[in-house]
Amino acid sequence: MNVAVVFHSASGSTKQLAQAVAEGAAAQPGVDVIQIEIVGADIVEGRFCNTKLLQQLDSADVVVFGSPTYMGCVSAQFKAFSDATGELWSKQSWANKVAAGFTIGANLSGDQLNTLQYMQVFANQHGMLWAGLDIPGNYDPAMRNRLGAQSGLIAHSIDSVLDETDLLAARYLGQRVALIGQKFVT
Repeated sequence: MNVAVVFHSASGSTKQLAQAVAEGAAAQPGVDVIQIEIVGADIVEGRFCNTKLLQQLDSADVVVFGSPTYMGCVSAQFKAFSDATGELWSKQSWANKVAAGFTIGANLSGDQLNTLQYMQVFANQHGMLWAGLDIPGNYDPAMRNRLGAQSGLIAHSIDSVLDETDLLAARYLGQRVALIGQKFVT
């Protein structure tokens, strides 16, 4: 089974979360993981132009989306990526793939939930099956999901240094989506 973690990272903290998600997924037997970073060179005159990246996602059974939260939503780079999937959307090329998402913000409340909801709507438009976290906030002995988001992983850092519990939650998210994906892949 193939898991893709596609993300944009500005300061490196989203990339650290992506790596932890990938580690969690790769720990499951029979799971191959690729990390795909959206970079500035992928965007020309405001439009996402990396068709190779989009083709890599076609072979994935599970796709985990990641973006920092800027102004209450995904980064412009991630938005350009999502806008470029219109043809895939019209063909429902990603239908029935499992999807999940993660984000990080510098403010505790910084509207990160809206970022996850954007990703969830994006995945649903593609016919994907969304998987959130199944850890109730503040009820986990390891304190994963310390910020209490069930829709996906929300992390917080003001200096790009991640809290270890956010990395634990990211690994758990990767493990969870890999396990869910294995139930759907025939």
